[in-house]
Parts: sequence; structure tokens; C-alpha cells
Amino acid sequence: MSEKKQAGMSKAMYLQAIKDAFRKLDPRDMIKNPVMFVVEIGSVITTLLWVWALGGNGTDEAWFVGAIAVWLWFTVLFANFAEALAEGRGKAQAAALRRMKQKTEAFRICSSYNSGSGTEPVKEDLEQVPSTDLRKGDLFYVPAGTLIPVDGEIVAGIASVNESAITGESAPVIRESGGDRSAVTGGTTVLSDWLVVRVTQDPGEGFIDRMISLIEGANRQKTPNEQALNIFLITLTAIFLVVCTTLYAYSSYSVSQAGSGTVVSATILIALLVCLAPTTIGGLLSAIGIAGMDRLIRKNVIATSGRAIEAAGDVDVLLLDKTGTITLGNRQAVDLIPVAGTSVEELAENAQLSSLADETPEGRSIVVLVKERYGLRGRTVGSHADVPEMEFIPFSSHTRMSGVTIGSTEIRKGAADAVYAYIRECGNTVPADLETEVEKISKAGGTPLVVAKNGKALGVVYLKDIVKGGIKERFAELRRMGIRTVMITGDNRLTAATIAAEAGVDDFLAEATPESKLALIRRYQEEGHLVAMTGDGTNDAPALAQADVAVAMNTGTQPAREAANMVDLDSNPTKLIEIVEIGKQLLMTRGSLTTFSIANDLAKYFAIIPAAFISTYPALAALNIMGLNQPILSAVIFNAVIIVLLIPLALRGVTYKPVGAEIALRNNLLIYGLGGVITPFIGIKLIDIVLTALGMV
Repeated sequence: MSEKKQAGMSKAMYLQAIKDAFRKLDPRDMIKNPVMFVVEIGSVITTLLWVWALGGNGTDEAWFVGAIAVWLWFTVLFANFAEALAEGRGKAQAAALRRMKQKTEAFRICSSYNSGSGTEPVKEDLEQVPSTDLRKGDLFYVPAGTLIPVDGEIVAGIASVNESAITGESAPVIRESGGDRSAVTGGTTVLSDWLVVRVTQDPGEGFIDRMISLIEGANRQKTPNEQALNIFLITLTAIFLVVCTTLYAYSSYSVSQAGSGTVVSATILIALLVCLAPTTIGGLLSAIGIAGMDRLIRKNVIATSGRAIEAAGDVDVLLLDKTGTITLGNRQAVDLIPVAGTSVEELAENAQLSSLADETPEGRSIVVLVKERYGLRGRTVGSHADVPEMEFIPFSSHTRMSGVTIGSTEIRKGAADAVYAYIRECGNTVPADLETEVEKISKAGGTPLVVAKNGKALGVVYLKDIVKGGIKERFAELRRMGIRTVMITGDNRLTAATIAAEAGVDDFLAEATPESKLALIRRYQEEGHLVAMTGDGTNDAPALAQADVAVAMNTGTQPAREAANMVDLDSNPTKLIEIVEIGKQLLMTRGSLTTFSIANDLAKYFAIIPAAFISTYPALAALNIMGLNQPILSAVIFNAVIIVLLIPLALRGVTYKPVGAEIALRNNLLIYGLGGVITPFIGIKLIDIVLTALGMV
């Protein structure tokens, strides 16, 4: 996308946010934010007082009351603008998704079709209907080149599916019935073959519908922490409202008793209330929550509520699947170990020959290892360069071996016990050094593949789970944050322990079952921990439902996606670590700006209180230590402007650093607490200088 187009989109977004800021002045919208609703009421009253002052009434000059009214309205509009700008980021994505929800024709399958047969439906089995007529439980047929109309679960067939409209990833993926990759999403396209799909959601309840609703904020419920903070802010505002009302009575009584002075005006009391109430965080609180969800969406993760994001920030135990998360997901050949007097060159040549037709990641890694370490290439190996004469034996789950036959020469490669049996069938014995090497590799957490030629053992290929680069450092960062990492794997304890030690996780669960995962999560929760985990299969659904933060892969089954409170559209298990960081950044941003706001109000108290009551108590002029000529108006302007200046921080979030809670709290108090105290004195003084230069005294 060109920079010019990006700038145009940004300009349009800002213009729309300005329009929405005015639209949000509707009291029915403003009442949702009680702090800013009080400011709006104050703005209305001050506007009426200005009209009253234009007629020569009241004690304050009309220009002063009018200026206060204008800046109070700006305070409300700036808060609305922050929220509208945060919402606007998701509207473009929601609009694109809505365009995907086009009404299409679907091939609904009649009841005569037997889904268990696994056969492709014939024309007589199909009924062409609008996609909106499909209901939960219906079966529909999707041939190649056709858009999948609604969310569903594959019951028959296998096909290549283009999911770029949902994930942004251009590479197609394979979807098939059974297993953990049977869910399909409405709006994606079948590129090859065919599928029979069972509808899992009624119209309006599909995945895209939920995404649109969540992105636009229609279902954004306030989180418990946000609700607690709202109550705190409302309480502070109510206290200051009572204080300001009481101060008017005190001022009136003092003037009547002293027989001199002027009663503080309603305009000044309203300005005082707005400046002392927590308007800064009150105006930005909603924007912070929306921006947190938007940051998650930009990571291609959809959360069912802000509660899930907030919980991610409080998580202190991460359950991580070994395969694909901690390791690359495919075992790779790392060494060749010859036995029984065989040379390593002979073992390398035969290991490569037996792997030429092996398209598994393990088989390809053997070919790569032999080529890189020994310089042997597939079509120039010894006297067996004539590849067309080779008869390749594919891997079979029954024999657990694969290989190649070249004339009378048999080369086999496979699991140790399977090749042992093959060697004995050929009338040979298994060398003792072979058994020793196999046992050594197994104890080290690797997988041994034995290579044999004409029933004679040649050696072992050492396959190893490769731990992802940099993952150990990521776990060290999490440990500094006080987060415990637990690896979950179906491997035996020996293999699991080896990988866990290499990856640097704090603990592991070996030979994991759905029941053991669930029991582990409950045990941690009973100890007071918040637990996060990822999953994609139906057998993960119970544990996902139990976890505090549950991230389902978009490629996973429907039960897994329904049990989770987040869905990763990229289906990247390591995304869980980024989700935790986004959650912590959300909490840090909210905490930092709350600290700044309260410290800010405290500083404004010393700047504005003496000035507000000079007319009643002239002696308070001595407390005007900053020498302000227009303290009330300066404070009101600063109160409005500071919201605008903090909008980028609220939307971007406070910079996240993996440090402990004590260090984070200390930094928060030093930067935002102390900064919140100092900033108003500097800001109000500068504004007062400008007002004085303009002659507004």
C-alpha cells in the first residue's frame, strides 16, 4: 500500500473520529461514562451562565464565562475523540469483513445422502438454496472454486482451502474430516477437490459475525478491573461534587459574616469541579480498553471479551505444547552413527538412498544432512545413480519401515524394533553396539532410525526435536516477569525432560492426556494461579474451558474454538506469549495513566484552590506562588489539552518491558506519579503566560 494511500486513510479516520466525537455528545451515550457526563452537565450549565452574563448579569465577565464554557466542551469532545479514534481503527477491518458476508448460493444436501460413506454427493443429493437458509445441523456440499458460505465442521472429503480473507496468509491450507483440522470458516474458498460440511452456527452467529461485533466494540463489556476503576473514579467525582457544593455555602456564609468579599461564582465552582475530578483517566479509560483489543486484533487474535485480554495480563502460569511451540514441530536428522565396522560414508549413502522418496520432514532432513556434511547428492550416489530403476518402499504404519530396492539390493530404514525384526528374519543378529547406540539416543530424548542393507545393520540416524531459536531467552524473560512455563507433551518422561532442559522451561507434563491437562490446570488454579494455554483438538476442549486464558487455533476443531476465549487466526501456538505481553501492556497503560491522572489532580488542587477563593478570602493571594494572572482559565485549558496529549500513549500503550512487579511499580510511580505532579505546574504556568500575552487578564 502506498504512503499516499495510507495518509489518506489516516486522514479519513481522523475526520470520522471528529464527527463521532460530536455524535457521542448524546446524553444517552455520555451516561455510560459518568465522569465525563458530569463534565457535560457542567458544560451545559456554564453555557447557560455565559448567555446570562451576556445580558450583564452575574459577577464574572462574559468573555471569561464563555472561555470556560468553550474549554469545558473541548474537554468532553477530546475525551469522545479519544474513544472514537480507538474505535475507528477496527472499523475498516469490520467493513472488510462485512463485505465478505455476501449472500451466496449453497448446495444443501438432502437427507438421503449418507455422510458416513465418505463419497462425493451426486446431483440428486443436492438442493441449491441461499446461504441464509442454512441452519445449524444442515449439511452442504462445497466443490472446488466455491466460497464456503457459513462456518462448519467437515464430515467428508479433503480439500485445499484459501483462508487469506480471514488470516491474511496467502498460502492455502489442507482441511479434512476428522482430526484437528476439520473446522472451516464462512468466507473462505475451496481451491481443490470437495468437502461436505455440517453447519455449526445459525445465521448471524458465525465467526465473521462475532469478529465484526467484537471489532466494532458492540460487545465490549467492561472488565472487572475496569469496572472497579470506574467505581473509584465515580466515587472521587461524587466527593468533589459534594465538596464544591459545600464550598459555595462556606463562601456565602463567610462573606455575610465578614461584610466584605465576593461569593465564589457558579462558573468558578464548575471549573473547580472539572479540574479536580479525575477527568484525564475518565476520558481515556474506554480508549485504553478498546486500543488493547485492537492491538490483539492486529496480531490476528480475536478475543471474546476484554476480560480475556485483562486476564492475560495477570497470567502467571503458561501451559505450552511442545510440538510447534517449543520445538519446530518436525524431527530433524542431526547425526549418523555407523556400527558393526561400517564406514560413515557407506551409512550416509544408504541412508540417503532410502530417503530419496521419503517426503516426510524427517526423510528430507536426512537427505539434507548427507548432502551438507558428506557432499553426496541424490542422483550421483555411487553406482546407484540410475534412479528410475529403483523401487521405493513407502513408510507403512504396519511395518514401520520404508526404503528402496535396487535390483537384488534391499535398503531399509525405520524404527529400531521393526528393523531388529527385519534383521532377524534375514537370519542375521543385531549387533551389540547398535543396541547401545539406540539406547543412548533414546535416553538423550532423540529418536533413533536404524538403517540396514540386505538384512545387515549399517548404523543409526539420530533424529532430534529442534528447539526453536530464541525460545530459551523468551522463557527467561517470562521468568523475570514472574511467569512459570510448563511444557505439555505426549512424549515419555525421559524425552520430555531432555527437551524441557534444553528449552529452559520451569516444568513439564509428559504423556499428557485430556484428563491430566485438566487436572494440572485445576491444581494450579487451586493454588491461586491464573493459567493460560493453547489447543486445537477436541481433546483440548475441556482444558481450554477450564483455563483462565484459552487460545484456540483457527485451524482447530469447532469444540476447541467454542471452549476458548481467544482464537488465533494464524494458528501459531507461540502467539500465546505475545498475548500475555499485550495483556500486561494493557494493565500497565491503565495503571500508568491512572497514576498520572490522580497525581495531576493533586497538583491542580494547589494551583486552583487558592485562586478560586481569593474573592472570598483575599489573604489566599499569598498562596499564589506561581504568580498566575488567570489561574482558573489556565487550569481548565490545561485539563482539556492534557487529554489530547495523552491520546497517542493511550492508543499505543505504555512500552512493555519484561521486569518484575516491584520494578514496574517503582518505575510507574517515578515516571507517571512524579511526572503527574510536576507537569500541571509547568503546563498551567505556560498557558497563563500565553493568556497574559494575549491580554486575557
